[in-house]
Amino acid sequence: MNEQLQPLKKQARASQPGRSGTQDDVVYAHIFEAILEQRLAPGTKLSEEALGEIFGVSRTIIRRALSRLAHEGVVLLRPNRGAVVASPSVDEARQVFFARRLVEKAITELAVLNASAEQLATLRQMVADERDSFTRGDRGAGIRLSGEFHLKLAEAAGNAPLISFQRSLVSQTSLIIAQYESGNRSHCSYDEHTQLIDAIESGDAGRAVELMMHHMDHIDGKLNLDEDSASGDLHAVFSHVIRGKR
Repeated sequence: MNEQLQPLKKQARASQPGRSGTQDDVVYAHIFEAILEQRLAPGTKLSEEALGEIFGVSRTIIRRALSRLAHEGVVLLRPNRGAVVASPSVDEARQVFFARRLVEKAITELAVLNASAEQLATLRQMVADERDSFTRGDRGAGIRLSGEFHLKLAEAAGNAPLISFQRSLVSQTSLIIAQYESGNRSHCSYDEHTQLIDAIESGDAGRAVELMMHHMDHIDGKLNLDEDSASGDLHAVFSHVIRGKR
């Protein structure tokens, strides 16, 4: 992990096509996306100074974004030592997956009851985009879209507390996968997602829940305690932001 980062020239204010809101919203979205894409390694030091230079915002803005991420359990704020990307222990990983199974079951059952045709169409488009990303070799985008599929499914379920809880669980799951996934990096999530949408659309709650639990088994089955992927270099992770300011 790179604890000390080389200074950059002052960059323009943080902005990116497709992202809107306050400055801390934009910074939060970039870091959240980097976690979903497994580009930020667990344990990475999140230097306020370096992030401020990368995104061209004040440290106060950075602190607000990091505080939101800490609330979701994916960043650890250490008194007098700064923030780091969370590094879930084996026990914490098991707890997250246990909670995620319960939440996914409830979301799936509610989606069968509440998902609109428009929402199902959006989910199908997300699956197509996910498949395209893996096909062209953009694994990071594929992983992010896979996580966003589950967030969009939570929206289709129509239960606000579950949406908030799911957002935290999906991002924590991404960290767990980055930390513990085995060397087998094959992905068939888009096929499983398609089957799930079909079951939800047909109104078969039992089948939909069965498919969701199988999907979670597939994710869980690829984990071990040894692998470590992603990067600890903030400038490398957010190089696309830096390039966009030049």
